[in-house]
Amino acid sequence: MKFNISQSLQILERTPAVVETMLSGLDDEWIMNNEGPGTWSCYDIVGHYIHGEKTDWMPRMQVILHDSGDKKFTPFDRFAQYQDSKGKSLPQLIAVFKTLREENIRILRSLTFSEALLNKTGIHPHFGVVTLRQLLSTWVVHDLNHIYQMNRVLSKQYKEEVGPWVEFLGVLQ
Repeated sequence: MKFNISQSLQILERTPAVVETMLSGLDDEWIMNNEGPGTWSCYDIVGHYIHGEKTDWMPRMQVILHDSGDKKFTPFDRFAQYQDSKGKSLPQLIAVFKTLREENIRILRSLTFSEALLNKTGIHPHFGVVTLRQLLSTWVVHDLNHIYQMNRVLSKQYKEEVGPWVEFLGVLQ
């Protein structure tokens, strides 16, 4: 499938509702547990989405779209949610995520995307030159990746409880 902004928006605009539906009302044992040391809980993932909305996708798009100046992206702190989410409830985080995403979708919808625009570039601190098309495509897949991750984290809470069925449940592998 080739990148298409309309199709991308179909995913980007649904992600907050998917997250809210999946996690709202769950006990803390579901949302705060992870897969072991060095892994994220569903709560952590929502905080990570928020940090991305503020400091990753749109700021990097602005760097790419700006006609002058430094094209280097500011490095992204993939773990900022640990500090940023402290003291906040999951419903609060989901509400912030929804608000930020709505604003970012509004900005995306205000742009006229062309091949020339999508081929504009910025400099990623790890990958080097990247295009707007790649950045926006990554944003979509990033959303889907973390939805999968949340499903996996939730599923693994019952890994021992499913007994022999574990061999048929790929999410537990």
